Amino acid sequence: MPTPGSIVRCRERDWVLLPGSDDDRILLRPLTGRSDEVVAISRVLSEVLAYDLPTERVSEAQFPLPTAAEVQDAQATRLLWQAARMALRDGATPLRSLGRISIRPRLYQFVPLLMALRLQPVRMLIADDVGVGKTIEALLIARELWDRGEIRRLAVLCPPYLCDQWQQELQQKFHLDAVVIRPGTIAQLERQTPAGRDMYEHFPVQVISIDWVKTARNRARFLLFCPELVIVDEAHGVAPAAETAGQLRHELVRELAAQADRHLILLTATPHSGAPTTFRALIGLIDPAFAEWDVSNLNDAQRARLARHFVQRTRADIEQGWADGLPGFPQRELRDEHYSLTPAYYNLFRDVYTFCNGLVRSGDGLREPQRRVRYWAALSLLRCVMSSPAAAVMALRKRATRLYADDDEPLDDALWQGIVFETETAEPDDEPPTAVIEQAEITFNESEQRRLAALAARAEQIARQGQDAKLHGVIDLTRRLIDDGYAPIIWCRYVATADYVAQALRQQLTDCHVTLVTGRMGEEERRAVIAAAPLDRPRVLVATDCISEGINLHERYNAAIHYDLPWNPNRLEQREGRVDRYGQQAPTVVTVRYYGLNNEVDGVVIDVLLRKAREIRRALGAHVPVPSESVVEALTQALFLRRSPNAQQLTLDLEAPATQDFHRRWDEATERERRTRTRFAQHALKLTDVQPILDATDRVLGNPAEVRDFVVTAASRLDLRVRPHPRQPEVLLVEAGPYTPAVVRDALPRQTGPLAISFLSPTPPGAEYVGRNHRLVSTLSSYLFEAALAQSRRSDGPPAVVARVGVIRTTAVNRLTVLLLTRSRYLLTLPAQQRPLLAEEALVSGFVFATGTERHWLPADEALHLLTTAQPAANLSPDEKRELAELVLNDLDKVTRDHPIWQELHRQIEQRATDLRQAYRDVRRVIQEQVRGVTVEPIFPPDLIGLLVLQPTVRSR
Repeated sequence: MPTPGSIVRCRERDWVLLPGSDDDRILLRPLTGRSDEVVAISRVLSEVLAYDLPTERVSEAQFPLPTAAEVQDAQATRLLWQAARMALRDGATPLRSLGRISIRPRLYQFVPLLMALRLQPVRMLIADDVGVGKTIEALLIARELWDRGEIRRLAVLCPPYLCDQWQQELQQKFHLDAVVIRPGTIAQLERQTPAGRDMYEHFPVQVISIDWVKTARNRARFLLFCPELVIVDEAHGVAPAAETAGQLRHELVRELAAQADRHLILLTATPHSGAPTTFRALIGLIDPAFAEWDVSNLNDAQRARLARHFVQRTRADIEQGWADGLPGFPQRELRDEHYSLTPAYYNLFRDVYTFCNGLVRSGDGLREPQRRVRYWAALSLLRCVMSSPAAAVMALRKRATRLYADDDEPLDDALWQGIVFETETAEPDDEPPTAVIEQAEITFNESEQRRLAALAARAEQIARQGQDAKLHGVIDLTRRLIDDGYAPIIWCRYVATADYVAQALRQQLTDCHVTLVTGRMGEEERRAVIAAAPLDRPRVLVATDCISEGINLHERYNAAIHYDLPWNPNRLEQREGRVDRYGQQAPTVVTVRYYGLNNEVDGVVIDVLLRKAREIRRALGAHVPVPSESVVEALTQALFLRRSPNAQQLTLDLEAPATQDFHRRWDEATERERRTRTRFAQHALKLTDVQPILDATDRVLGNPAEVRDFVVTAASRLDLRVRPHPRQPEVLLVEAGPYTPAVVRDALPRQTGPLAISFLSPTPPGAEYVGRNHRLVSTLSSYLFEAALAQSRRSDGPPAVVARVGVIRTTAVNRLTVLLLTRSRYLLTLPAQQRPLLAEEALVSGFVFATGTERHWLPADEALHLLTTAQPAANLSPDEKRELAELVLNDLDKVTRDHPIWQELHRQIEQRATDLRQAYRDVRRVIQEQVRGVTVEPIFPPDLIGLLVLQPTVRSR
């Protein structure tokens, strides 16, 4: 059997024999390098069939040499070499994954990958700031492990509302075809699973709703067939919890982590969640020993050991230590805007507050379940009334089904807390909390019920008469932001409020596109309506917290207005992080805290929570989370447990013991966060460690400018119409012409009008990023490469748009010069690797005819420079071109190690293999991997893709 990496022939076609072939099967890849066309052939069946069908036998072959009949110009030959280079997937690069992803990661995003490659197994907690790109960092690790052959299956566990986002990231950016596993997809996936196999075993890449798989029944099945790598998103939600759902999540991940050889990556922007025990529990999933440590007093050995598994960086860390010349994160401009309640609305608020305070105080004589439900009902009523008249009416008028038949049945405070407050571990509920109000009404006396009905009537009257200064103020604020060039998101707590605000904006801002997104929409509908917002006109998004996580909003919006202040500072950061994040094109994003000057509830939220959160962010450069239960206790005491002697004057207790204790705990959490971020920002890894890796990758695979040059040049030869975008200089508009080949036309989406593309990552709004793995680039490179090889196999027919032989007369040389365009393959062996890996690159070699047939070989950089810059200076007739081509091709007619040209190519490839081996060893030293046992074996002969003959012009005397 030929050596893996060599050329073989089977079924009247030439192939590359891939590593991984064994006694049972042979893996073959087309010459053009399309990894999605790999075929597996049964070795036994091939030999049996070969007796009657000789073409079924796998036999040694050679890459076909070019012929003089294919002679064209330099651009046609240069374009072929570019196509061969763009077709490379298993590039001879230090990091194998970079040949198979469709983004260009920022340099700082390589740090977790370099850390991961030091670990066996990979056990990491990635806790970089909101908006830094933790998804990209985790999937870089996954893709690298996949391409090294260390894993063949992976699973992502995430909240259900993030499943679609993860599937999209896996497929579009990392070319891993993922399935979503949640209640609505199970039946379909089971039907697609072959008999005798389990769904978890059959699908190699899975995105799983953690809330579905956490149950005892589903958990056992998943653990039985769990993949080698598991990524857990929103990992703060898997810490031990008092409530049942959180504890089930913890038990699931704890059992996953119990298998010592499983790769496990935890992602969260809030690893502490305000409590040291939460952090210890998370790092205990990485290594059980970590759970026993006092993280506030780590010794040097413990700190060094934890630092191998934990990275936590603020944006300031990245901007100061990882400046790569590309646009950084946007600046966040914090603003406060306010309004004053109208007399009618203020009187309603005052009376609702008095009613709610009475509910809390009058419950002292009731049984505990009744007292607790009054407590939650009071908070619910207060939130709804201060949100909007629409939410107030909905809460006061609508009746929900009773949740408990027995008044003495214990109440689940976690359930009510999720309804009233914003939690981090479940999808936000944006419906008015009518259930808790209905439950409380069971305990109301007749007088309380009459007061409730009267309050509802007054709220309806305020809405009907337009006596809502909060609404009028946000319309004016939105108009001002739009006039300043911003596209704002207006965040609301309840569906009723969002509907109310969106309707008013549509009536008042008729020239603005208003999009409404609430929890009553499904995931697909939410994405569709957001994507439908036009980029060429003013736009505003009115949304509830159902999309404060999961859907990328920074591509269309760059400002945030908190119409309803969140009662949890963690939610404030999540909302603002939807626009203030990696990839935001606006240099500045605006975030607005919008509150009532005479609304004491907003005053409490500002003073107890949000003002301190802003101070911490300014001082630390990052958000510090707080425990939700502490927020509940502090706000409740500030709101209800003190009244002025004057019944007509409302005062709120900002010095209550719970508030002071809450601030003290927050200060302690901030100090812990400050120490942790200083210690675990991974300052030991520098820009100078990563930049050489990316430079080496660009030399093999091509940088974004070279991808752009290839696409534009190929388009000009295939009737693809490319023109600049009239308003965005970094965007091109592409559409097919009447003579565009069908296969290239099919690479463009079926849409009305041209496709907007960009070669920048992050990509300008409305454009599609085109990297070397984009379907357009992949199709162009494959089509051109195959067209050139097909031209070699036939002697007639029209000339191809690319050519394997080019001849020009140029001023770039003063002697007859030949450039040989080759593709080289190597077998890469890494320590502990079960089988070698294939690595490829496209090279340029060149020589000058010094005297007669004596050849002087050019340095590789000089040969590449001639290929990319040499231009024709005078015409050559077809006969002259053919004669010059034959001069070289006659020497290359037979591939033999004895010929001087092939001997030199062999020497160069051997030297290149030595250089690659050293490059791999250097990278492994940076990441402290084992360097012993790294080998790079060249496969001879290289593929001679084409050649370019440069004839000097005759200078006149």
